[in-house]
Amino acid sequence: MSEQVEVTLREAKSQLLQLGARAWQGDRVVITKAGKPYLELLPHVATPQARKPGRLKGNIRMLADFDRTPEDVIKGFEG
Repeated sequence: MSEQVEVTLREAKSQLLQLGARAWQGDRVVITKAGKPYLELLPHVATPQARKPGRLKGNIRMLADFDRTPEDVIKGFEG
């Protein structure tokens, strides 16, 4: 079961490694300033970026001869 840990900004400076470990274990770590919640320490969780179709529209051009292969390239492949 996770618990909430409250520490002052000054305490957090000297205990950052321990507080980070507690956040990774699931504890809620709240850093206070002047007696009020100031920051919450959370573990980083990578979230994949959703693919957005069409985001490069207008930025990519294809030349008119894109689908024409030069004879020297064809001969190079055929030997």
